[in-house]
Amino acid sequence: MNASLKIAYQPYKWLVVIPFVFFITMLLGLICIVVGFVFSQDAADILAVTWSRLCCAIAPLRVRIQGKKNYTRHHAYVVVANHQSMADIPMIHGFIGLKIKWVMKKQLGEIPVFGPACRQLGCIFVDRGNPGTAIKSIETAKGKLSKKSSVLFFAEGTRSRDGKVMPFKKGAFIFAMETGLPILPITVKNSYKVLPPDSLDLTPGSVDIIVHRPIYVAAHGMDQLDEIMENTRQTISSAL
Repeated sequence: MNASLKIAYQPYKWLVVIPFVFFITMLLGLICIVVGFVFSQDAADILAVTWSRLCCAIAPLRVRIQGKKNYTRHHAYVVVANHQSMADIPMIHGFIGLKIKWVMKKQLGEIPVFGPACRQLGCIFVDRGNPGTAIKSIETAKGKLSKKSSVLFFAEGTRSRDGKVMPFKKGAFIFAMETGLPILPITVKNSYKVLPPDSLDLTPGSVDIIVHRPIYVAAHGMDQLDEIMENTRQTISSAL
C-alpha cells in the first residue's frame, strides 16, 4: 500500500476496524464461554473460526493457503509455525480448517472474556518464565484434548521482529514425541508487513500460509530431538 492510501486508511482503522474487533471479541467470547461449558471444546471452535474470519474480512486481510493436500482436516497434529504478527492467530485459525488448541502465555488468560473463552476452547496457558511449570501445564492438557484436536505452538516463543525464523524451543517437539502425533510445519509469510510486531500499524494486504508435509516422530527417540527441531525449522524457513 502506497503512502497516500495508507494515510487514507487510518480513519477506517480507528473508527471501524478496531472497534469492530473489540466488539466481536467480547460478543463471541461470551457466547463461546457458554457453548464450551454446555457442550464441548470442539463445539465452541466454530465460534473461534467465525471470529477469525470476521477479523480478517473487516481489515481486510487476504489469506492464501498453500499445501492443503499435505494434511487432513479430521486428523490431529502438533502444528509448529513461525510467528511474525498478532495477525497470525486469526489467519491460521480461520482458514486452515483444523480444530486448533493454542499454546498461549498465561498473561493472556487474565484478559476478561478473552481468557475464559480461550479456556473453553481448550487453549493451553503456560508460564514461559518457568519451563518446569510450562511443561506441567502441557502435560495436564494432554488428557483433556479430543481425538480431533490439533495443538499449535509458535516454536520461537515470541514474534520475530524482522520476519526471519528464530531458534526453536523444545516444548512442541517433546509434546509430539510423547503423544505420538505428527508435526505439521506451517510457514506464515509476510504477516509482519500487514501488522508489525509491537504496534497497531495495521495495513490491508495478503498473507501466505504454507502447510508442509507432516513429520512423523513416533518412532524417534529423545536423542534425535535436536535433529527433528532443526529439520522442522529449516522446512519452515525454506518457504520464506
